[in-house]
Amino acid sequence: MSGHLPIVIYPPSPTGGRRVRVDGEILGLAHNVRDVAEFLRRAGMDDITEEDVILSGMIDWRGGGPGEWSATGE
Repeated sequence: MSGHLPIVIYPPSPTGGRRVRVDGEILGLAHNVRDVAEFLRRAGMDDITEEDVILSGMIDWRGGGPGEWSATGE
């Protein structure tokens, strides 16, 4: 995965989904790993894959890892 921007995935919101922040800017509300990968592609990380999102140590997953998408843990 190219680029070294700070990437933060926030805890799931009460209504589902997680905010994605790159380099201090909120890019949107992701509902799955595919959404995160798309936001990162739009931010200029053209070569990122869904596997990169899951395995990257550069992503700060807050409130659960890449398998957590709802506030109830479902």
